[in-house]
Amino acid sequence: MNAELVLPRKLVNQVLTHAQQNEHTEACGLISTSDGNPAHYYAVKNIAADPSTHFEMEPEQQIAAMKRMREHGEDLLAIVHSHPESPPLPSATDMQEAGYPHAYYIIVSLNTRGVLEMRGYKIANGDMQPVDMHYEHED
Repeated sequence: MNAELVLPRKLVNQVLTHAQQNEHTEACGLISTSDGNPAHYYAVKNIAADPSTHFEMEPEQQIAAMKRMREHGEDLLAIVHSHPESPPLPSATDMQEAGYPHAYYIIVSLNTRGVLEMRGYKIANGDMQPVDMHYEHED
């Protein structure tokens, strides 16, 4: 699998800011696409019983985000969450709960000094395979 995900710097900054604002919990959200281009980041509250090691999107906020996507003619591009204390690698739970086979999965790690690490994955052959991620610099 040789997938590639290109995100505008503005969206990347929104994702990273959201992760940093929730440094002790797994921040989560959705990225939409419009006409094949990444469009918006929708931050969603994490309501997991232990949000420091797991994420569960607040259902009403997740439904509202999906509804806004439909209203704007957007589709789901990626599901995002952060790992406060571990590398940006999918956990067994992440793989088990990945329910959108067409979406990318983006994990942000806050477990680095000074530099946040963000990696993308796609489900293939029953596993999460890494994808090349690139960032567009906007003028």
